[in-house]
Amino acid sequence: MERFAELKTAVESVELVDAHAHNIVALDSTFPFLNCFSEASGDALSDVPHTINFKRSLKEIAQLYGSSLSLHAVQESRQRFGLESSSAICFKAAKISVLLIDDGIELDKKLDIKWHESFVPTVGRILRVEHVAEKILEKGSNRTTWTLGSFMEIFTEELKSVADKVLAFKSIVAYRSGLAINTEVTEKEAEEGLSDVLSAGNPIRISNKSFIDYIFVHALKVAQSYDLPMQIHTGFGDKDLDLRLVNPLHLRNLLEDKRFLKSRLVLLHASYPFSKEASYLASVYPQVYLDFGLAIPKLSFHGMISSVKELLELAPMNKVMFSTDGIAFAETFYLGAKKAREVVFSVLRDACVDGDLSIPEAIATAKDIFAENAKQFYKLDVSSKNSDVKPPLSSSFQEEELNSSLKDVTFVRIIWIDASGQHRCRVVPQQRFYSSVGKHGVGLTCACMGMSSTSDGPAVDTNLTASGEIRIVPDLSTKCRLPWAKQQEMVLADMFIEPGKIWEYCPREALRRVSKILKDEFDLVVNAGFENEFFLLKSVLRDGKEERAPFDRTSYCSTAAFDAASPILEEVFASLQSLNIIVEQLHAEAGKGQFEIALKYTDCSRAADGLIFTREVIRAVARKHGLLATFVPKYALDDIGSGSHVHISLSRNGENIFMASDGSSRYGMSKIGEAFMAGVLNHLPSILPFTAPLPNSYDRIQPNTWSGAYLCWGKENKEAPLRAASPPGVAHGFVSNFEIKTFDGCANPYLGLASIITAGIDGLRRNLSLPEPVDGDPEILKENLQRLPVSLAESVEALEKDTLFRDMIGEKLLVAIKGVRKAEVKYYSENKEAYKDLIYKY
Repeated sequence: MERFAELKTAVESVELVDAHAHNIVALDSTFPFLNCFSEASGDALSDVPHTINFKRSLKEIAQLYGSSLSLHAVQESRQRFGLESSSAICFKAAKISVLLIDDGIELDKKLDIKWHESFVPTVGRILRVEHVAEKILEKGSNRTTWTLGSFMEIFTEELKSVADKVLAFKSIVAYRSGLAINTEVTEKEAEEGLSDVLSAGNPIRISNKSFIDYIFVHALKVAQSYDLPMQIHTGFGDKDLDLRLVNPLHLRNLLEDKRFLKSRLVLLHASYPFSKEASYLASVYPQVYLDFGLAIPKLSFHGMISSVKELLELAPMNKVMFSTDGIAFAETFYLGAKKAREVVFSVLRDACVDGDLSIPEAIATAKDIFAENAKQFYKLDVSSKNSDVKPPLSSSFQEEELNSSLKDVTFVRIIWIDASGQHRCRVVPQQRFYSSVGKHGVGLTCACMGMSSTSDGPAVDTNLTASGEIRIVPDLSTKCRLPWAKQQEMVLADMFIEPGKIWEYCPREALRRVSKILKDEFDLVVNAGFENEFFLLKSVLRDGKEERAPFDRTSYCSTAAFDAASPILEEVFASLQSLNIIVEQLHAEAGKGQFEIALKYTDCSRAADGLIFTREVIRAVARKHGLLATFVPKYALDDIGSGSHVHISLSRNGENIFMASDGSSRYGMSKIGEAFMAGVLNHLPSILPFTAPLPNSYDRIQPNTWSGAYLCWGKENKEAPLRAASPPGVAHGFVSNFEIKTFDGCANPYLGLASIITAGIDGLRRNLSLPEPVDGDPEILKENLQRLPVSLAESVEALEKDTLFRDMIGEKLLVAIKGVRKAEVKYYSENKEAYKDLIYKY
């Protein structure tokens, strides 16, 4: 095995271009989860648990989720993780860099293509031509008036209108009438076929051979004119097809047609059980390429290997590709990618043993099959985004794997964020993590959520003491290598009071809980994007004492500052990229030695996770360069402060619905967006203890500092605490999101976002409206505006009067938060210079 270690590494590390898949569905879809394991339907589903694929795949999903080995346990894990987290686990483990989706299958509660962009760097669309044709016929006002000419005019225009927006066309002609396509079908035959289709009634299903051949030939002409490839279903699938008619050899008539010699055709599903026939076609016809998705992972392991070997018997290796054919469930993408890597490694290893390939040739072939061939075929302009992020492993992995692939890992950091917003961690040796801790967690005192920034003991009035213990259990979907210390890994943790029972004080659970309420009541998801402002400080000696001074003294967006900090910022950027955290922009801020890094928006739980890792990266890279990075709101009282402004938008099925759909809105936002934002504005004073958690936070929130000191909102008004934003690319007069400026780098992001969502839910429930926006300087208009709390004590008082948060966040957690905040107020009021030590904690 040592001889093939390099080949195995190459197969496992290459990022997959998944060029044929379908939409994922919501967790509450009626689409049976058993379809994750089979193409069967109806009564035949009852036999699925007796298939090899089911038994093998269930085991692999259970290991991925760390659940018991039963269908019920796996489904419970999916529900516990929620759709976003379970999808993140599966896609991260699958290592998919490009995903092309055929959204032409009608599934209950399927999610929009854009929804998938949260999990895969590049997502594109495949257009199913028969689906387009059926939708056109169904929308016709009077089907008796359809003629072939009138239909083809609309059909052609529809194809051309999206040709520059899709990566390929796809046909399921095999399902409807087989692959013996008549390329010379006449208009008269097609006209009669159209009449036959229409007379069959609703729902429209195009199955007449003459008509479907006619539209296929026409669609292929359009594809060729736009230099688009055509995917063709071949071989097996669900029982809707006649397997006798889907042998790819039936395509010879099409392949010999001189009009289509320059087209690019990919035969899907390995043409199984006609894999040898497909291999032959690819070897003699230059326009034929092969894709062996669906055969993997649906067959037995021997069947998968046999099919791939048959494909490679004759087919040029630069014409063979793999796609997961994932559909409905994120687990199908994971299973496809996992088994494909295992099968391709086995096939190429055997080829090396037999002398057919050298190891370097086999490595090049693996990269071609999983990525490079698809990039060429679909003309994808994407760069590889290699990542150190490793797929989560269960505690049941083999000792052999531990000693080989993980032998370079020494420690795993288990990170949690307490009520005061401090990052804390327990560190365990990797062997213990993978043998026990990864599944069961480690013990931790209940006092952990009662600690303030000033003491490592529980604050009074938190109802938490040194008595009692919880478990912090790693969320394996977040586990990754430390970019600055490659021999270590880190993982975020949830808090459990006992196995399977989440602790009421867990901040990540608080965010999940209110997010679920928003989803259940309004079918909405909050997306968030954070701006990270921080100071870089250097050590200086003054009168024999070490002090911290700004890294530089340049101004806002200074090019000189960026030049000076480039080595640090470039390393931060590369580290975040390795963690799949997307940086949208970075610049020097207005403070001396201050910089800002803005992150791309994503669903709120992932955004909070990403913010934690971003802070860790920035601090670690700064230390490496001999500097101290601090996110303290006001590290120097005579300089500008640092915030962690967050941009909030709402989505439904992946579509941003915060923005108005037409020009009828007063503010350019939807009624839903306005109600949500109005709820946040209405509760903003009592949100502050969550988002501005230290007395020092209020030194930042001052007039004329772009931090939002008055209770108001504005359109692109950076002096307002809530700013309706219209970034470049948004049509004039519309807003895509709103920014909350009273959020700083000492806040626990899970608690901060949970408080914002809680207030937004209240706005939706009561259908609140926004007051008129403030367009000028709020300080000038202060006689007509309410000042936000000027101290932490005032904001805690506002929170105590607001019953909404007790009901939504949870009474016990809320008591602990208020107790910690009161401890902060008392300590810093008695120790006026103590704020200076905060740079070492935040």
